[in-house]
Amino acid sequence: MTAFPYAHAGVGPDGPVTAWTGWRDLADHCLSQLAPPHRGVGLLYVTDPLAGDIPAITGFLARETGVEAWRGAVAPAICATGAEYFDVPAMALMVLDLPEGVAAPFPGEPAKSDLAVAHGAQLAVVHADPRQPAVLDAMPGLAKATGAYLVGGLTSGSAAAPLVGAPDAPSGLAGVLLSDAVPVATGLTQGCSPVGPVHRVTRVDEQGIVAELDDRPALDVLKEDVGELLARDLGKLAGHVHAAVPVSGSDRADYLVRNLVGFDPDDGRIAIAEELGPGDRVMFVRRDPAAAVEDMARMLDDVKRRAGGRVRGALYHSCVARGPHQFGPGARELSMIAEAFGDIPVVGFFGNGEISHDRLYTYTGVLTVFPEPS
Repeated sequence: MTAFPYAHAGVGPDGPVTAWTGWRDLADHCLSQLAPPHRGVGLLYVTDPLAGDIPAITGFLARETGVEAWRGAVAPAICATGAEYFDVPAMALMVLDLPEGVAAPFPGEPAKSDLAVAHGAQLAVVHADPRQPAVLDAMPGLAKATGAYLVGGLTSGSAAAPLVGAPDAPSGLAGVLLSDAVPVATGLTQGCSPVGPVHRVTRVDEQGIVAELDDRPALDVLKEDVGELLARDLGKLAGHVHAAVPVSGSDRADYLVRNLVGFDPDDGRIAIAEELGPGDRVMFVRRDPAAAVEDMARMLDDVKRRAGGRVRGALYHSCVARGPHQFGPGARELSMIAEAFGDIPVVGFFGNGEISHDRLYTYTGVLTVFPEPS
């Protein structure tokens, strides 16, 4: 087996493209890098300046590569092997070079999709359009209907049609379904560390604001968990500390991170960007570079162990608040992937939410690797 064909290019003073006249500058450079694919489904990620050119780009790629079906997303920032492209025109593409009958783009024409894959998928690479009101309900619906484990991200940015290849998808979801004939290993990194125990919500007011945790004023519990230093300035605390909702039934330390959006010092209430009710569990987590690096390393070790030998390629869907904003300059997340797996093909994007299993996460990174078949 061989590595998946892939390529990437962005406009910058040091290249690879230094003069920007349009999408062909980037597409031509990518084609010069791309090993000739003859089958499979293409994944394409582009930044906002190319949003209006998606039909032209996918038509060009189909003619030049022979790969007809392309799925992907428009985002403010994208990534590839060892590279992050923030705030510049850029594209990254990969061809899932797989045998016929094991991959099916969705949504798509029945004649071009393998119905057996669609009704018995193992994995779904999913791109979600937040402008579609049904998109959050569509994710667990897709997982239930196909049996697939979902990986991917929620797009963000200014693109009016952010889904590549299916701009009018009624569910707001588009991507690729893969059967169990395709070996995969996935991992989720939270980038946070708990600062206290799990608490139980004991009272919520009529506006849905958390009033009590463990029968005590919620703000008192938060201040006790984070310590006196952080508790002195609630304005700064909201940027460093978040609420985390443990995932019910999970067999690992899995939780959904949500923002703290307001405090009431007089009544001790906390507004959390998640609908919570009495009996729900919540804890507080701190988000900082050290915690992010530590948890990223943990995730990479786990995925590498489960992937086994050689890897054909990987997808990485991260949060737009990560990247240089959390790890600093130098594409640290992508460098850590290379340190763990070597110089493998990687493409992905930075979104406004990350998809793992059938849930939407925030501030996380989702890695999907494709090992060579045994």
